[in-house]
Order: sequence, then structure tokens, then C-alpha cells
Amino acid sequence: MNYTLKSIPEREAKPRERGFTMAMDKGLSVREVEDFLEVAGEYVDIVKLGWATSFVTPNLKKKLDAYKAAGIPTYFGGTLFEAFIARNQFEDYRRVLDKYEMTFAEVSDGSLEMPHDVKCEYISKLADQVTVLSEVGSKDAEKIIPPYMWIKLMKAELEAGSWKVIGEAREGGNVGLFRSSGEVRSGLVEEILTQVPFEKILWEAPQKAQQVWFIKLLGANVNLGNIAPSEVIPLETIRLGLRGDTFDHFLNMEKAGLKI
Repeated sequence: MNYTLKSIPEREAKPRERGFTMAMDKGLSVREVEDFLEVAGEYVDIVKLGWATSFVTPNLKKKLDAYKAAGIPTYFGGTLFEAFIARNQFEDYRRVLDKYEMTFAEVSDGSLEMPHDVKCEYISKLADQVTVLSEVGSKDAEKIIPPYMWIKLMKAELEAGSWKVIGEAREGGNVGLFRSSGEVRSGLVEEILTQVPFEKILWEAPQKAQQVWFIKLLGANVNLGNIAPSEVIPLETIRLGLRGDTFDHFLNMEKAGLKI
């Protein structure tokens, strides 16, 4: 930090289990990655190369090396995993992870119909090779999954070997955890939290209002994902109560004698 301010929420130090910020790279150039990391690298914990953009991204190895040099792990989006599975190319997918020295992978079934026990088998197999994040929820806005099923799926995937489970929202924040308007399905989130530890969940929350909602509910050290590179520093100010949306929230908590 560039100067001292009192009554700022304490952030977990990197490498951290809580307070994760996952940024989404949808096709940045190597130079854009370098500029992004110069400004926001301190506040990014992991970067997802969205859906299957890694298949068409020029200079992919150079870009991954830029993230690696900054100490920030990367992973390919879950849709790429699904694209390999749909073509019966799981072993090819594993070889791609090795080729690019990936230490993380995402397992999802948001676009592909897959029996859940089969998905959990993929999680278990990949967990022997890399750290697995698995995504729960559908990319289909018409498919509404009831809370008890979210809980059941998340628990099973954690037991299968997932390091964290991701709550689906897509890059627009208008499916899964959210209504088409972007409004949080608050009852769903609160019910999930009765059964699944909050540090084990990475909530996709690309919209500012969604980030504010989760931070007010769970504090500065909630795990948030699908953050645009240009929004990483703005998000950090929301986490610290230095933007109007959370300005009074943490000050009022401290006045009430609550830990911020």
C-alpha cells in the first residue's frame, strides 16, 4: 500500500485459501498481460484463460510464461475440458496440460450433458496430475438447479478431489447463481453456505453489484472469480471499503465492535 489508513479490513496474504481473486483473460496479448500484471499482479491469485480461447490464442506459451514469471498460476476454462471430452479426447487433454506445464485444471459440465459420477471420475483422475477446480451450475439460463442439488453436487466434487468448487455465472453474470438481470439468487447462496465452507467456494461474480453483495455477506476475504483484468484493482478497493459501495459497511462494523 502506498500510505497508511486505519480501519481497513485485513486481507489474507498470498498464497491464500480465502480472499481469492480469479481474473479472466479472454484473449489478452503478451504485452497486455505484462501491463496488467505490472498494475494488478499483487491482487490476482489465479488467471483463467476463458472457455477455449487458448486454442486460438497466438503466442500462448509466451503468455503463460509471463504469468508464471509473475508467480500467478493459470488454467484453461472448463469449456475446453468439455470440448475434449465431447470428442473422446481425455488423454489428449491431459497431454495438453503437461505440454503447457499447467498446474491447475477446471472440470465442468455447463455445456455438455454428463452423468455426475462420470464428472467426479474425471475430477479424481485429474487430481492426481494437477490441482482441480470444478464448476457447478449450467450455462443454460432456462435450467434451474434447486439448492439441495447445488449442495449435493458441490460436496461430491470436493470429495472427489476438487480443491475448490466454482459457482457458475458465465462471464456476463446472468446465469447459475444469478437471475438474467444479474440479481443474486440470495436464497440459493445462503442455503449453499449452510452446508459448504465458504473458503471452498469460488463465486463467479463479474458484475460490480454482485461483488459488493458477496463482500457484504462474507467479508473482504470471499473468493471471487471471472473478474475482468481492468476490474481487479477496483474490486480490491471494494474489498477494503474504499469505494462508495462498501465505504460505510466496514466502518460501521468496527463501530459495532465486529471484526472487519
